[in-house]
Formats: sequence, structure tokens, C-alpha cells
Amino acid sequence: MTAVPATGSHHDAARDAGVGPNARVPLADYLAGVLRGLRPLPPLDLEITAAHGNMLAEDVVGPGPVPAFDHAAIDGYAARFDDISDAQPGRPVRLSVVGDLVASSWRPVRLTPGTCFSVAAGALMPVSADVIVPPGLTDQGMAAVEVYHPTKRGHGVRRAGDELPAGAVLARAGAYVTPPIVSVLAASGIGHVVVRPSPRVVVIATGDELVDVGRASQPGQVVDANSHALTAAAAEAGAHAYRVGICDDDPEGLRGLLDDQMLRADLIITTGGTGTGPGDMVRRILSRQVVFSDLSVYPCSSLGYGTVGGSNGVPIVCLPGDPGAALIGFEVLARPVIQLLAGADPVFRPSVRAHLLETVSSPSGMREFRPAYITERRGGGYTVAPLAGGPYTLSGLADANGLMVLGEKVISAAAGSTVDVILLDRRR
Repeated sequence: MTAVPATGSHHDAARDAGVGPNARVPLADYLAGVLRGLRPLPPLDLEITAAHGNMLAEDVVGPGPVPAFDHAAIDGYAARFDDISDAQPGRPVRLSVVGDLVASSWRPVRLTPGTCFSVAAGALMPVSADVIVPPGLTDQGMAAVEVYHPTKRGHGVRRAGDELPAGAVLARAGAYVTPPIVSVLAASGIGHVVVRPSPRVVVIATGDELVDVGRASQPGQVVDANSHALTAAAAEAGAHAYRVGICDDDPEGLRGLLDDQMLRADLIITTGGTGTGPGDMVRRILSRQVVFSDLSVYPCSSLGYGTVGGSNGVPIVCLPGDPGAALIGFEVLARPVIQLLAGADPVFRPSVRAHLLETVSSPSGMREFRPAYITERRGGGYTVAPLAGGPYTLSGLADANGLMVLGEKVISAAAGSTVDVILLDRRR
């Protein structure tokens, strides 16, 4: 199942962003062009457990009330309030216990004056009973029971529809199916819901120099950190992420690998080879299908976006090979694409304004995404401390809970000034 293009091809959408051979494209214009060419994945009907973590494609309306029937909320004695209202420690009320009711009891029974039932939590309430007397307020008798203290009418009783009436909207379209939502759906008798499926994302690292993890880098060898990190990032964004591994700088090998992965992917992410150097094979091989853009973004200034497999094929995002730049590129481009395919709205992470704790400099003409640590102040508002950026972005990201955004016109931001910070929720 692949994304549904809006109008034209993904290649056209990238070109619509204002891509030119020499100009640096503003990020906002670029993203608008890319996202305009995508639509969410078609909805699926899934069993509620399988639907967990997906986004609802339509409102879910309860077919009946929750609870479905009047029942005991606690263990005790189901009685008539009028029979126990005069109970006192020195003058207990004596009731005949006419039977036991458990949660699996299904036959309706009726109380007569002066009688009660011993009940377990969840049991169907006897007709005319309107209170559950806790055992601690009685002598806990079996054939007869003495009630020493009265309780309020309705104590320990849950009435049908107390929590949710019939016809209530249990969950709105656009909500993620969480464990509590699964429980509400199940309690309402709903077994299936219509959701936007989680996008299937395939991650490929490219480069003759790459070796797999478990060893240290040597001259002529670079450990493949990117495919592992980007697969984790895609999963964190809500995708079903698959790491293919390393593809050598072999044009036919890359083409064959992409052809194989299109059958199981809603989005393909590659890393490496997006520059213009002699070893940048991805840019050369995919130039007819992917638009490679020079963006006014630091430290990720070169991104590729397009479609493999024809105009109705699979979208592909090409990220740079530097691990820090690749993760920033994922945040600014790949993550919004994943969110859009999943039907999320908004597709971007939330951001706040925060007071900068120390002065930082930034490249002229570039929108810098700088790892940062943001703290909520006790009196309200936020403070933000910059972490390592530029060529050290990877180490900075390891400790970051936010990305400080410094605009193209910002050369220096003084301590005490206010800056935008994107919040990185590592749980989602």
C-alpha cells in the first residue's frame, strides 16, 4: 500500500518547492512543495488490538451504554436503602441473605423488603436494590446479616450508562489508538475500527566505505551508524521500520534493491551519496527520479525527494551520510512525510519559545537546527541551553530534548534572548 499522490508526481512536487541548480531553497517553501504532493495512506479496518498505535480514520460511536447494565462496583450486600437507613451501632438492622450473586450471574432477581443478596463486584444488581453495603459495616453473616451503619443511597452501585451513554463518541478521528482507548472500545463491544495504517518505512545506507556495527572505524572504513539510527527514528515516529542494511556504490545493486523494497514500502529512506563529489552515487543514479535540493538548512543542506517506480510509485527521501546531518534531515523532512502518510495533523513537532542561557553564533544565510536542552521554569516559561552543533551535532543530539532553531538572518543570539525550540518527545 503506497501513498496516494495529490496532483502530479512527487518529482513535480519537489520541483514546485522552487528547486534550482544554484539557489538555496528556503525550508518552508521546500516542505510545502513536498507535502502538497502527498496524501495519507488509505484506511484499513483492523481488530482493536492490532489497531493500537494507529490513527483513527473516523469517529467511533458506542453502540450501547457503558456500563451495559446496573452492577455492583464492590463486594458486599445488595440491599434496599429504605431497609438499612435506620441502622446504628447499638441498633443494627437485620436482613435475610437470600442468595449469592457473582459476576457471571445472569438471571435477574428481585429483592423483597427485609432481604439482601451477597454480591461480588461486577454482579448484576437485583431489581429494587439501590445500595451495596460493604462487609466492614456488617457482621459479615451468611444466612442473615446485621448492618451496623447505613450508607448513602447508590453507594457501590454502577448504573447502566453512568460512564458513557449509548451513542457517545468514544474516540474522534485523528486520535491515536492508545491502550485506554482499546479498553473503552472493548468495553463497548467494538471489535474493529477503521484506522490509518502505520507507514512501512525501509531504510538503506549506501557507500563502499561502510561496515556494519561491532567494530571500530578504520582508514577507508566507516561504521554504518545511520541505518540503525534512522530505523529507530522512523519507529519512534510511528512507522513500521525495516533496516535493509548497507548497499555498496553499485548502480545496478542499488536499482535492484529499490525494486525489491518497493513491494513492502510506503516510504524509502536512503542515507549517503547526496552530494556532488565523485563518490556520491545516489545523486547520480536517481537524478531522473529524485530532485536533490540545496537548502538553507544547517547542518543538513542537501536533501533528495522523489518517487521510485513511476509517478504512482513509492516516495523516497535521500539523506546525507554524516550521522548528525542525517538525523537533522530526518527531523525536517522524513518525519513530516511519515506523519502525513499516517494521517496525523499537525505533521510537525510542537515548539515553544525559550530564553537562551548562553550566547551562540550561527552561519549566515542558513536556518540552523542546533541540539539543545530545554527546561520548564517553575514560574512559567522555558529556558534552553545549547548543546554541541555543527560537525558535532550527533553528540549533541544524544543529550538533547529539543532542537533550537536559529533563522537565516541570525548570525548571533545573545544570552537572555528568546529563541524557538522544537520539542523532541523521545517516547513518540
